[in-house]
Amino acid sequence: MKSLLLKKILFLLIIIFIGLQLNSKIVYGQHFSQLSQKDQCIKCHMEGEMMPKNFNEADIHLQAGLSCVGCHGGDSTKDDVEAAMNPLKGYIGVPSREKIPQLCGKCHTKIDFMRKYQPRITTDQLSQYYSSVHGKRFRQNDKKVAECVSCHTAHSIFPASDPRSSVYVLNVPKTCRKCHSNSVYMKEYAIPTDQFEVYSLSVHGEALLKKKDIGAPACNDCHGNHGATPPGIASVSYICGSCHINNMEFFKQTRMARAFEGLHFHGCEQCHGYHSIQKASDTFVGVSESSVCLKCHVSGDKGFQAAQEIGNQITTLVNVYNATQMKLLEVQKKGMNDEEINFTLQEAKQNLIQSRTLVHTFDPDKVSIKSQEGITKVKNAIELAEKEIDEYYTRRNGFAAATLAFLVLAIALYFKIKEKEKNKTTSNS
Repeated sequence: MKSLLLKKILFLLIIIFIGLQLNSKIVYGQHFSQLSQKDQCIKCHMEGEMMPKNFNEADIHLQAGLSCVGCHGGDSTKDDVEAAMNPLKGYIGVPSREKIPQLCGKCHTKIDFMRKYQPRITTDQLSQYYSSVHGKRFRQNDKKVAECVSCHTAHSIFPASDPRSSVYVLNVPKTCRKCHSNSVYMKEYAIPTDQFEVYSLSVHGEALLKKKDIGAPACNDCHGNHGATPPGIASVSYICGSCHINNMEFFKQTRMARAFEGLHFHGCEQCHGYHSIQKASDTFVGVSESSVCLKCHVSGDKGFQAAQEIGNQITTLVNVYNATQMKLLEVQKKGMNDEEINFTLQEAKQNLIQSRTLVHTFDPDKVSIKSQEGITKVKNAIELAEKEIDEYYTRRNGFAAATLAFLVLAIALYFKIKEKEKNKTTSNS
């Protein structure tokens, strides 16, 4: 009955979703149909089959009632070509590349105008753009550098929250890739062109591109949007810290952070990399061959010793935690009570997570406090598990003893009955 109800609810939700999608298309269609009847630019271009490449009637500007003249100028009420394209009416035709940022900025820098469409929208995109690497090169008359249309397109612009948008979070890497993965196009800039390939194999890229986790960082989360610039030494830790807050706060307070700054090292990047960031592992810490600590530290120095102590503490906690998981599994297989064991292990797991985070203090004593707390909880969990296992065997042995007793009693009773029957037969004869 419950399953049938869930199926009905799911079916209803699907119908509602389809209905909303169809209604959205109908609204877009009606809106565009009405606009195309009044707007002579659209009407003429449609009749002549001259609509721009990749034109989409659901474009955000069209839906807001901003038609061709908003960007191209002219008079859209006139059906005469010369009257419609009269320069005295502001007609500019296809804007030259050099004018595109200012053309977009004509609206997007005016807060009073933009509030009509998005009350919370920012209007500093143009000034941000000119502060970016793209904007600075654009002002130097670089003909290849990205401007507004390069990222947002011209006639199929959607909100960044719309999966159809070229700047939707899942689409951002592919949009940046159009230029930055083209080795021929990027040759004169002398920068790598394998960023997308490297990023797609990283922990961030795997999460975003394969698992479709829209909370994972894309290019713009680290480099910025309109003000896109490679993170500098002073900003790398803050960029990573926008997600990894505790790691950043711990690192900022260390001598290592100050030493990195003096050596012009890029904070988090020095150990974790940037486009190729891999999922953090306990083997990163310590003095094994895969430890990142050995990039700088050698046997005998304080850093080497600290890394060794921290690595040993975390490894010990991980080992006893994993061993207790096996104990827990044994308890569960035997059908015994695992509730308190599970709860204790969850607390120990939290201590393990905290110990791993405290690695960024580079302080063995701080890591030791948390790891010892975890080990204590794990030992408590082991004791609880062993009690449950002992109880299981006690019950099983008790059951076996009771079964044996009943069997002996049954046998004795059988012989007693046989003896009575024999005596009765003898007396009758």
